[in-house]
Amino acid sequence: MNRPARRDGTPDRTRNDKPKQGSKPPQKQAGRQGAVPRLSNAKPARSQHATPASDPATPGEQIRLQKVLAQAGVASRRVAEEMIADGRVEVDGEIVTEQGRRVDPNTAVVRVDGVRVMVNENLVHLALNKPRGWQSTMSDDMGRPCVGDIVAERVAAGQRLFHVGRLDADTEGLLLVTNDGDLAHRLMHPSYEVPKTYLAWVQGEVPRSLGNKLRSGVELEDGPVKADRFSVLEASEGRSMVRVVLHEGRKHIVRRLLAEVGHPVERLVRTHVGAVTLGDQRPGSLRVLGRDEVTALYKAVGL
Repeated sequence: MNRPARRDGTPDRTRNDKPKQGSKPPQKQAGRQGAVPRLSNAKPARSQHATPASDPATPGEQIRLQKVLAQAGVASRRVAEEMIADGRVEVDGEIVTEQGRRVDPNTAVVRVDGVRVMVNENLVHLALNKPRGWQSTMSDDMGRPCVGDIVAERVAAGQRLFHVGRLDADTEGLLLVTNDGDLAHRLMHPSYEVPKTYLAWVQGEVPRSLGNKLRSGVELEDGPVKADRFSVLEASEGRSMVRVVLHEGRKHIVRRLLAEVGHPVERLVRTHVGAVTLGDQRPGSLRVLGRDEVTALYKAVGL
């Protein structure tokens, strides 16, 4: 249909060219044929969805210490003032007793009775149950399902998240996700000896005496490894279920350790990282760590 012309002879495009209100743009064609559906078995937990922090402090803003403690849920302001007066509160390594002290909750390290209090509302600490077959990466060039798919909603909301360490694709279970680089670095470093617990289903009936050998140390191609703890939970019909606790994080360390002693792994699940446990969290879901869990992680690595 011909458009009416303006006086200068050019077509009038000011009317009827805009899409109707409420109309949707054409949908792009789905990804390449045969691609693995994303989040096919990962129903997000309710706690996955990002929620804005309640009245977060502006970076650099100084807030009265008793208010910071109250906002962190330690105690009411009046009780917090009593704690300060009694010398129970420490800020950046210094005991504070004056009531007028102001701190920046985004940077200050606050402890009560020697236990760190999480006062920075911008810090995120999550537990993820990584399903078997998923990659421990934030994105995957080959289109395979990965950790980044599960936290994509939070990343889109502006949270800069990364996973603490890795689990190989065939290993399931607990993977921590955070935006605290110092905590992540220390949790991954073997010198802090944060234990990780695994359940492994292995070939062969494992004798209970194997624990002594694993605790004494087994030589691998990249050096010796020792299990902190080891126990046989079941052993029958040529198959066993064992629990292994160690603080090392070398690649495929549990699989290589058990294969070296003659019991190749058929299935592997990480159930604990320090004081954080997987529990009955379903595969592909996230949950926000509780205050006690976060405090225990910081304490374990000396932060």
